[in-house]
Amino acid sequence: MTIGYPNRKRQLQKLIQRLGLSDNVPIRWELLDLALTHPTLSAEANYEQLEFVGDSVVRLAASELLYEVYPDCPVGEFAAIRSILVSDRTLAEIADGYGMSQFLLAAGSAIRDKAGEESRLADCFEAVLASLYLSTHDLSLIRSWLDTHFRQRATEIIQDPARNNYKAALQEWTQSHYKVLPEYKVQQNRQIHNDEQRFTAAVWLQNRKLGEGTGRSIKAAEQAAAEVAFLSLYDQTSVRI
Repeated sequence: MTIGYPNRKRQLQKLIQRLGLSDNVPIRWELLDLALTHPTLSAEANYEQLEFVGDSVVRLAASELLYEVYPDCPVGEFAAIRSILVSDRTLAEIADGYGMSQFLLAAGSAIRDKAGEESRLADCFEAVLASLYLSTHDLSLIRSWLDTHFRQRATEIIQDPARNNYKAALQEWTQSHYKVLPEYKVQQNRQIHNDEQRFTAAVWLQNRKLGEGTGRSIKAAEQAAAEVAFLSLYDQTSVRI
């Protein structure tokens, strides 16, 4: 694959400079160009395959950082923190900070789709990470600038546990240990004292109730139940389900 037009490489070099990388680093420019090409522009030559690789790359980068910076952190907390670091919201925020959308080639229909902007930016970001990883087959072109973002966000998460996405962390834990997803059963409470108790959710795994919580919405109630379940699992020295 070759870069589509003469000015494109100069654009890509500008992005690389924004990341704090030198023009002399061994970057496969054709992959970076592909990472910044939306499927609406080309059904065949786009970022989808790189995004698939990048999903693993960003999880590895986050895992290495957490392992190095927080050596005494329980693995359960690792999972909770990482789930936020690699979420679409976080990745889109980082990508937006570098103005990555300015370099994304896409059809007008995609650009006008504001509802899908976060997902589009996150996918593009993961594809960019994949292009950098495949240029060297290590994280040397990634962690030099991504660590700062992940370290700051990890610190914020640890200092404010309410930011943890316990539902995602619980799902990751059950998948890794039992290859199944937890099941949520929600009911609306008719007689309540305040909106915070409007819904009650219970989370189950293999016919065992792991936790229960309430909230003003179904989503909030499920998150509360997941928090009870997740923290309970890692408060136990051994888990038998």
